[in-house]
Amino acid sequence: MKFLHMLFAVFALIGQSATGETLATGDLGLVIERASGSVLLVDQSERAVLHRIEGLGDLSHASLVYSPDQRFAFVFGRDGGLTKVDIVQRRIAKRVVQAGNSIGGAISDDGTLVAVSNYEPGGVRVFDAETLELVADIPTGSKTVGLVDAPGRRFVFSLWDAGETWIADFAGNDARITRVEGMGANPYDALITGDGRQYIAGLFGEDGLSALDLWAETPQPVRVLAGYGRGETPLPVYKMPHLEGWALTGREFVLPAVGRHEVLWVDARDFVETGRTITHGQPVFAMARPDGRQVWVNFAHPLNDTIQVIDTLTRQVVHEFKPGPAALHMEFTPRGHEVWISVRDAGKVMIYDTRTFEKLGEIDAQDPSGIFFTARAHRIGL
Repeated sequence: MKFLHMLFAVFALIGQSATGETLATGDLGLVIERASGSVLLVDQSERAVLHRIEGLGDLSHASLVYSPDQRFAFVFGRDGGLTKVDIVQRRIAKRVVQAGNSIGGAISDDGTLVAVSNYEPGGVRVFDAETLELVADIPTGSKTVGLVDAPGRRFVFSLWDAGETWIADFAGNDARITRVEGMGANPYDALITGDGRQYIAGLFGEDGLSALDLWAETPQPVRVLAGYGRGETPLPVYKMPHLEGWALTGREFVLPAVGRHEVLWVDARDFVETGRTITHGQPVFAMARPDGRQVWVNFAHPLNDTIQVIDTLTRQVVHEFKPGPAALHMEFTPRGHEVWISVRDAGKVMIYDTRTFEKLGEIDAQDPSGIFFTARAHRIGL
């Protein structure tokens, strides 16, 4: 019996592709082509496109998660579409349009449930990962944002209109909902730490963030960086920063500041600010290389042709370069030796060595945005 289980595990990761070749999934990834409703299946080691999969609808603000065996990607489209993509067979396995306007999703830690966060009609809907049949509909009366998975078959998300965070626990037969009030004005995005303990929501309606300790019996919001821009003239916000592109470097978080030309350093133990680094523009993603030694930052329009690299020991910018117009998203290879950057308006994904900053290659893509490698299947919150 043990031998059979081992065989099933192997075949989950290595299968026959649509072309008949043997395909291991651990070295693969998908690139969102936002304007054409398609995704590119890419090979990290070969730095090459293997296939284009079409028919995924509106991908203008799309994201995705992977099944635990890395075979299936669940793509969340802006049009409310939830698409299950088989990257071994290189085709759409299943697709449902579950809402009018959605904004990301998550997969449970056991890989059996997929949750989608909706703007219209609001709320969260949860689906069976195998069949995409509806399992639960959680109305909130609000746009929902910052949806992440948490250990114990839980999903955590925030309500833009109500300033609350809800925890949906699917460990039993029915979903149990815990409502946490007082998170702050207009939470717009959130992150969860790699150990699944801290959920941190960014606030658009006020300077600051709110943190929840999910290990606590009764989680209570703790305000982080309250009033960090107090006394200064606020700048227009050209693009909201993405907290899922957060950085944890040793004992500190590095967070993009809303509407400001800086990133903020925060002690991960007590959430006290420890410093700031002035940046080229308003940061969108501040992402740590997997070893935590560097933080790579990209920026909002009109300064979005530039990438800066910050050394986490000195907190100084040590490298700056311009991949091209609209450098939107970054993805590190699992051990961080390379970074892939989507340059939307150049129609390219560009690949760089993270030690020497040498450009190693590029691939053509149609208006590329998000880049998602299959290693994400084994990380909480991604």
